[in-house]
Amino acid sequence: MTRLSVNINKIATLRNARGGNVPDVRLAAIKCQSFGAEGITVHPRPDERHIRYRDVYEIRDVITTEFNIEGNPGKEFIKLVLDVIPDQVTLVPDAHDAVTSNAGWDTRANLSFLTDVIAGFHEKGIRTSIFTGTDPEVIEYAALTGTDRIELYTEPYASMFSAGREAAAAPFVRAAEAAREAQLGINAGHDLDLSNLAWLHSQIPWLLEVSIGHALISDALYFGLENTIQMYLRELRRS
Repeated sequence: MTRLSVNINKIATLRNARGGNVPDVRLAAIKCQSFGAEGITVHPRPDERHIRYRDVYEIRDVITTEFNIEGNPGKEFIKLVLDVIPDQVTLVPDAHDAVTSNAGWDTRANLSFLTDVIAGFHEKGIRTSIFTGTDPEVIEYAALTGTDRIELYTEPYASMFSAGREAAAAPFVRAAEAAREAQLGINAGHDLDLSNLAWLHSQIPWLLEVSIGHALISDALYFGLENTIQMYLRELRRS
């Protein structure tokens, strides 16, 4: 069964816009889990414009489902992960000034670097996932790093979905099949929402996890957080 991990970055963005501690990120993590989320994702960036490094330490003890930390594995990020020991770390090649994640790894060019980083996380028993596109060669080299999983970068799927869902999903299905043949677990994330989630899941039913933040938190403004989490879970279950 595919797990729904809720990315709570946008809750921190709202808090940071005003200062203080409203909304409370720690309480949001607790509530998301009580409302049915099967994991909590955070993606701290060096400028701390949403989730702060301090937040990651402060919410660790309230995560009762699964904790996924995403980010570019620079020195400070690696220290954070090794201090916190999440269930999963997702390695994302974000530029320091990126508004949001916009590409997967070139795993061939970064093979040695990723292999070393992943080995360090494995020593602490942390499951690893590499953010990738759909190029078969990228997946082939991802497997060589020793990673446990890949996370498919699904923004291209979301962008193409309205023009034709079959064509939009096709490269992701091929990539997922290649990953499965390489004995890699498969996650997915970026721009997944209530309109496109079920179709992708129906095409790749062996997805282990989807990580959804922006769309889910935005929908919660209209539908309420508890109801929205249940709506996303229903999309996964109906497909």
